[in-house]
Amino acid sequence: MALSTTPTRSTTPRFWRLLRELWFQVLVAAALGIAVGLIFPSVGNTFAPLNDWFIDLVKMIVVPVVFCVVVTGIASMDNLRKAGRIGLKSLAYFLAFSLLAMLLGLAAGNLFRPGAGMNVDPSTLDTSTLPDVESTHITVTGFISNLVPESLFGALTEGEILSALLVSLAFGIALNMSGERGAPLVSGISALSDVVFRIVGWVMRLAPFGTFGALATVVAQYGATSLQQLGYLILIFFATCLVFIVVVLGLVARAAGVNIFRLMRYLKAELLVALSTCSSEAVLPQLVRRLEHLGAGKPVVGIVVPSGFSFNLDGSAIYLTLASLFLAQAVGIDLSWQQQLVLIGVMMLTSKGTAGIAGGAFIVLASTLTALGTIPLSALALIVGIDRILNEGRVFINVLGNAVATIVIGRWEKDFDMDRARAVLHGTEPHELLPSSDEHEDRETDERDPEHTAGTDLAATRT
Repeated sequence: MALSTTPTRSTTPRFWRLLRELWFQVLVAAALGIAVGLIFPSVGNTFAPLNDWFIDLVKMIVVPVVFCVVVTGIASMDNLRKAGRIGLKSLAYFLAFSLLAMLLGLAAGNLFRPGAGMNVDPSTLDTSTLPDVESTHITVTGFISNLVPESLFGALTEGEILSALLVSLAFGIALNMSGERGAPLVSGISALSDVVFRIVGWVMRLAPFGTFGALATVVAQYGATSLQQLGYLILIFFATCLVFIVVVLGLVARAAGVNIFRLMRYLKAELLVALSTCSSEAVLPQLVRRLEHLGAGKPVVGIVVPSGFSFNLDGSAIYLTLASLFLAQAVGIDLSWQQQLVLIGVMMLTSKGTAGIAGGAFIVLASTLTALGTIPLSALALIVGIDRILNEGRVFINVLGNAVATIVIGRWEKDFDMDRARAVLHGTEPHELLPSSDEHEDRETDERDPEHTAGTDLAATRT
């Protein structure tokens, strides 16, 4: 009797578990979105609101996640100097790898010269499709003005990550220094964190709809035309991104004791959502949860991840230098190595002020061209049509790069559980994708119904 029921019990749960995995749902939604965009372009354009609504829902929860994680992480520290160390180490790491990514993009542009031979006359380009870069021009004073909130609670309601991070740091430090008197508030924020992450789980379950809408719209709008016109640039950019992932991030992750491919497999749902929606913020709340589950300490995750999404944008760094060289080559301008170094120096400053700006990397590129005056701003019209495609590679590396940064800083601070990380990445510990996953539901069922568990154990014993 036991032999006849064993296949049903082992096969059916696996099938349904696959259908209920977020990464699989996102993959199916991506395939459907591409198919609809190619076959029914007019229909595909109508699904744009699905992606917009999903991104808005995620942005709704990003600031509460940052506040809860940062405050509880810092408030629970025995020594506030640790927060300072984490911050300084993170900043040093971000600057070093941003510079490395820019140099890699520069090397690819000089080696393959994707814009050579185009001989484009900038005066003939249609600049009507360019965004209003003047209204979002990035300056040092503007960056600081956006960093400092008008009010304490305004920082938590306006959706600016950097402002929210600043207030969260100040609030966490003040709570830590309050000692026992602040303990009830710490407990309350910790309880609020549980509620917030449950909402994150619900929102992330809508990711397949956002993915479907995003890809259906993009494929319907651009289709194969953009790929044919500027395919060489796209190919070189994605090849450079692949080199950065496998070589740079792979070696760094290996030095930290983690296999980059196992890490990508563990974060496959988050990476797929970021890739399809072209939004790093779309996965920030869930990435925080996943890295904590992997073994990173709350103080490390709370400081590195939110700040990394503003300062550690390696994918954007590759794009900035490669796109700049492409535009210069396309209009027949030969940049000297001195001009290229100045280009990197300016971009190292301007690229740190794009948190919360839609199409931030494109705005940085426009601001840099305006500041240098070497390459005509109208040349941006050459790539505005494929910026959405290039953005997919940018956000993928941005998310993965910040995950690696968190692991490195965690190991550096001795606040990363390597035994747990190995267990999770090798599958001996559950990946625990979302609160509503099968494993979570099974545990809740067992807790609610002890007789069910006892009956299952008894049946197994009899078998």
